[in-house]
Amino acid sequence: MTATPQAQCTLEVALGDRSYPIHIGPGLLGDTRWIAPHLAGKQVMIVTNTVVAPLYLERLKAGLADDLEVCEVVLPDGEATKNLAHVERIWDALLDAGFNRRCTLIALGGGVIGDMTGFAAACYQRGVAFVQVPTTLLAQVDSSVGGKTGVNHPRGKNMLGAFWQPRAVLVDTDTLATLPPSELSAGLAEVIKYGLIRDADFLGWLEEAMPALRGLDVAALTQAIERSCAIKSAIVAEDETEQGVRALLNLGHTFGHAIEAHQGYGNWLHGEAVGAGMLMAATLSARLGWLSAADVARVDAILEAAGLPREAPSSMGTQAFLGLMRRDKKNLDHRLRLILLRSLGDACIHDETPHGTLVECLEAFPRN
Repeated sequence: MTATPQAQCTLEVALGDRSYPIHIGPGLLGDTRWIAPHLAGKQVMIVTNTVVAPLYLERLKAGLADDLEVCEVVLPDGEATKNLAHVERIWDALLDAGFNRRCTLIALGGGVIGDMTGFAAACYQRGVAFVQVPTTLLAQVDSSVGGKTGVNHPRGKNMLGAFWQPRAVLVDTDTLATLPPSELSAGLAEVIKYGLIRDADFLGWLEEAMPALRGLDVAALTQAIERSCAIKSAIVAEDETEQGVRALLNLGHTFGHAIEAHQGYGNWLHGEAVGAGMLMAATLSARLGWLSAADVARVDAILEAAGLPREAPSSMGTQAFLGLMRRDKKNLDHRLRLILLRSLGDACIHDETPHGTLVECLEAFPRN
């Protein structure tokens, strides 16, 4: 684990001429230095939602130069809004305002706003600039970085989308002060994921730091965000469009997306579903002989410490899981591809899980 970072730090997502910075620290909103260099022209469309707008919209606008044409779209809050109908509202606003190809969209909000804004930017006039300003921990460490954009379809999560990289990611850690505890826990699921897939030392640090993280200790949160973004940035630079190693970032997601689709988008937070999904992946890894019972117990304990679910919904049987998991985007040639753990800190892509072993794992997993 690296030393505690300074109050403000910058990482880079290395993608050649499309490389971009991730600025992390307190007090970044409202400071013109951080966004101004990444605007394509004079037209700016801020996309946010009804929860975030009253908290941070004016602060963001205060950090934009007076000579810009600034408009805004305020969408409803929640995962249930992540669909084409709400992306069309963004496009309508852009067209109504007469925005051209040199406009810039700014996503101010959590993962839903970031994904929809990025998708709108990827499609509007065949692609315009956008900047991510994530206000939830989950978005700060995961969805704002890497260029995955899109919306849900009733039959599957994130089934419609595009790879479209932002020009910058601005992580103002002050925004976490207004985050509900459940949303903080949901973000911690993705932080834990990075330790599980690639950094056992980071996982150990998280086990010690979890009380500080849940207590909104700024130094601990900044360190967790920086390390998470560094791991994701390195993976994205290696495999931008998920042809190989980037799939490791989906640990727990095949199980988790099935839970979200079955329960109805928004009834389980994404991070909550991923938390339960990671424990399912660890349990299956143990059944394959890769993890010990002690390893699984560590995964269970850190999820509990983060305030995350460690059980599947009682209404969701094995066949429901299997049916929804078969629709996962990672699957190839009708073979179920899962992200599993060879050890804590070492994930792998596995498409040879015996059907019977998977069924046994699903049937034995606790329900709430």
